[in-house]
Amino acid sequence: MNSLRIIALVFWMGMGAAFAQQVTPTSQSNLLLTDKGVKDYTRLLAEKPTSVQEIAQIKQKIDAELGQPIQVPMPKDAGGGYTHEQHKANQLSIFYGGILYQLTDDSKYAEHAKNLLFAYAKIYRTLPLHPEKKEQTPGKLFWQSLNEAVWLVYSIQGFDAIKPYLSEEDRRYLKADLFQPYVDFLSVDGAETFNKIHNHGTWAVAAVGMAGYSLEDENWVKMALYGTAKDQSGGFIKQLDQLFSPDGYYSEGPYYQRYALLPFVVFAQAVAINNPELKIFDYRDSILIKAIYAAIDLTYGGFFFPINDALKEKNLKTSEMVFGVDIAYSITQDPRLLSFAKYQGNFAPIDAGFEVAQALSEGKEKPFAFQSKRFRDGEKGDQGGLAIFRAESEKSNSALVYKYTAQGMGHGHYDKLTWLFYDNGEEVIRDYGAARFLNIEAKYGGHYLPENNSWAKQSIAHNTVVVDEKSHFNGKYSIAENAFPTELSFDISNPDFQWASAVLKEVYPGVAFKRTMFQIQDPAFEYPLILDLFEVQSEEQHQYDLPLHFNGQIIYLNTPLAANKSQLLPLGKSNGYEHLWNLAQGKAHEKLSQFTWLLKDRFYTWSTKTSASDELIMVELGANDPDFNLRSERALILRSQGRGNHYFLSALETHGSFDSKNELTVNASNQIQSLELIEKGGKKYIEITTKDAGSRSYPVE
Repeated sequence: MNSLRIIALVFWMGMGAAFAQQVTPTSQSNLLLTDKGVKDYTRLLAEKPTSVQEIAQIKQKIDAELGQPIQVPMPKDAGGGYTHEQHKANQLSIFYGGILYQLTDDSKYAEHAKNLLFAYAKIYRTLPLHPEKKEQTPGKLFWQSLNEAVWLVYSIQGFDAIKPYLSEEDRRYLKADLFQPYVDFLSVDGAETFNKIHNHGTWAVAAVGMAGYSLEDENWVKMALYGTAKDQSGGFIKQLDQLFSPDGYYSEGPYYQRYALLPFVVFAQAVAINNPELKIFDYRDSILIKAIYAAIDLTYGGFFFPINDALKEKNLKTSEMVFGVDIAYSITQDPRLLSFAKYQGNFAPIDAGFEVAQALSEGKEKPFAFQSKRFRDGEKGDQGGLAIFRAESEKSNSALVYKYTAQGMGHGHYDKLTWLFYDNGEEVIRDYGAARFLNIEAKYGGHYLPENNSWAKQSIAHNTVVVDEKSHFNGKYSIAENAFPTELSFDISNPDFQWASAVLKEVYPGVAFKRTMFQIQDPAFEYPLILDLFEVQSEEQHQYDLPLHFNGQIIYLNTPLAANKSQLLPLGKSNGYEHLWNLAQGKAHEKLSQFTWLLKDRFYTWSTKTSASDELIMVELGANDPDFNLRSERALILRSQGRGNHYFLSALETHGSFDSKNELTVNASNQIQSLELIEKGGKKYIEITTKDAGSRSYPVE
């Protein structure tokens, strides 16, 4: 048992009697906005009112609601529907009403929050499960218990803020008729989710734990920290142990790292305020602070890398990241974090947020320099990882993302050893992300679309090798969750020559993968060069498909393809192939196939070593999609047949420019003329011949 757990257990044993004697919560605020934050706001309002415009905007929103009838409809709609959105709006109104009462001492805001809480207290105990309930995790106010937990995370902060306004009878009533049944629903009725090591579990424990602190209920706090059995079999501490790698990488990927951060950091902040002796932000070598920095690093242009089930619209301006950045700054005092707070344009109305507002008003922010780095995956950091190679200069702003992580639980995709590439502010080599229209009820009720399973999760939807038109691990979660790549090497010591290599012993029966990716800055090339060596180990005959999901307008292909002009047919029947229209296909070049496209004002050329027996297939997404759920995106597939070991050797060049206004084109042609994998002295090298700078070779290992 680690030292934090020992300290926590001793603390609870000593404090149990004191908690047990209190049947009614006191009027003292116990959560994220305390007297310190109120004093900071008051001073800023007097001295630098423009620095706290966020509060003026919140006040304007709540003032517009005052005097209007309270709207607490009976739950009916799924995500995005009227009742769903109204209950979400109410959770913020309770939260903001409480915040404004604390900051202004104006009772009208407390009364507004109180009326909303009382309206929920009248109905919550007798509410049945939501009529549109999700089978695995049903809610009552919402279609899933996840949203139920989110509601309480916000609303309990509003309640905590208005406790001085409430009478003892009011506080007792709200606990008995609203919060007690609410907590019971999340933790007792929903024990499976509550104890789950998953973002749903994180939201649930944060909600119950924060309610426990505000209502001074020891049992709720202990359940939140250690699981419903209070034996460390679940709960917040176990989630901190298992959901993050030692580098702060979250097991479900960047998109869910962003989403899970809010309950992690707000509950941790509540723990820090109420039990500072637990030093929660120091736990696991400051794992939560690492996670906040990791979330920032897992972005390009502010947007999260769309790995696993991810929606591409999410960026660093989301509320989760606002809370995360503010709380991280309050702990670290790192002025680089302020640059993100400035980019976000607002702050969380809590102690940490007012500290950030003060620092920004004093101009303390410093730029954050993104650098190449690798995040290990897995609780112990031994389940692969994610390598990010960045080239930051006046001319270049690129990022190569090499994904060799573990599965990522239920939100993971079957895309072992895949990659993405960003440049010039654009996603050049892309990943589809998730097939979903979140909270748009008219589109499949806001659920993940059926195509999320039939397309987005399938291997052909990613930039990795697919064997015999079957997805990795045959698309079986139970197999994929127990298989993860092993990192062989990672080196960023030389900014001109950086690489990562990983292997996975059995992706298909008898088939192993090894991929090594390089970022090279060489005067022979205008921009950083990406090299890719994908080695397949097998003794059997197989078909190998390597898709390139490019973004941009096709310019040139050095081998002719026969277009299917009169009839389009799907490329295959299953595993994602059924969604690809076969636009054109033909023989690959006998030595080196080269494909150039234009994105915005820059050219990109993919060169790949091929033989005359290989095929190239141009495909477009949209087949077998009667409801038009999928985006129309194109990919070029390199198809090879062979027995025994096989390898793909490719390079991605960035070059030239196109000025459409002045009709000026520069360097539309690439440099590479040949690619070869050779051996010298028992070592492998990639040898490249260029048009203008002759030959050069780069070591593989």
